[in-house]
Amino acid sequence: MSKSNYDPDLAPNSAEWLTLDEQERMGLVADYHRAMHIKLPNATAHAAFHAIVENQVAQGLEPIVRAMARLQREGLSRHDALHAIGSVSAEHVFEAMKSTQQDDASTTQARYNAAVERLTAKSWRDQNGS
Repeated sequence: MSKSNYDPDLAPNSAEWLTLDEQERMGLVADYHRAMHIKLPNATAHAAFHAIVENQVAQGLEPIVRAMARLQREGLSRHDALHAIGSVSAEHVFEAMKSTQQDDASTTQARYNAAVERLTAKSWRDQNGS
């Protein structure tokens, strides 16, 4: 996969995506947004969460794969579906960082999966003013 062919509205080849290191994945995302002149408050964080969701899709994590399909059926572009799931991921990371509770990984994953399963195109649009 070359930097010139990443498009968040087209799923990258999972095997190729997963052979890249994390910095390369984030670089692809950042380069795309820069090339499209998309202004972001924090391009690095945006690229990180974009790559996280792409990683989860490429790894075949069922709740994420189902959510991507559902959100697109509900009218979001693939790119916006990545953003919607990324917003849930960012929220869960933020909550975990400020929590004094020490949950194990499976509890944290289950909480994240449930939040992704509850996510709808309408709820994301309502939250983001789209």
